Amino acid sequence: MSDSTGQVLEFELGEETYCVSIDYVTEIVDVGELTAVPSSPRHVEGVMDLRGRTTAIVDPKVVFDIDDSGEERRIVVFDPDIVQDQEAAGWLVDEVRQVRQVDPENVDASPAGMGASSIKGIVKREEGFVIWVDPAAVHAE
Repeated sequence: MSDSTGQVLEFELGEETYCVSIDYVTEIVDVGELTAVPSSPRHVEGVMDLRGRTTAIVDPKVVFDIDDSGEERRIVVFDPDIVQDQEAAGWLVDEVRQVRQVDPENVDASPAGMGASSIKGIVKREEGFVIWVDPAAVHAE
């Protein structure tokens, strides 16, 4: 996966570590008060005001079918120009870990049948695997 170089932001969802390209991320904020939106999809937790912009807050645990009731404490906010056609969006995550450099030699393609287009690959680390997701593909589905 030679096109998978660069820095990623690692975060926790339940018991697993995930990452996204740092290019997608504009900021990381604490979870604040969310306003529920009637008739929204199950994965949309609500909206919140972030610096004067209405931002949709998504629970990726619902999107990725992660059965965990851990406490989401942070929101990873994505660049709306890259991720969701000019609509601001953020993901609820349990914990933000760190920004790390990815060596392309340590990235394997997603195994067939796993996660379809939203999984960019599996990053191999000494401490285990990190699932590299593409938030633009998740929001396009």
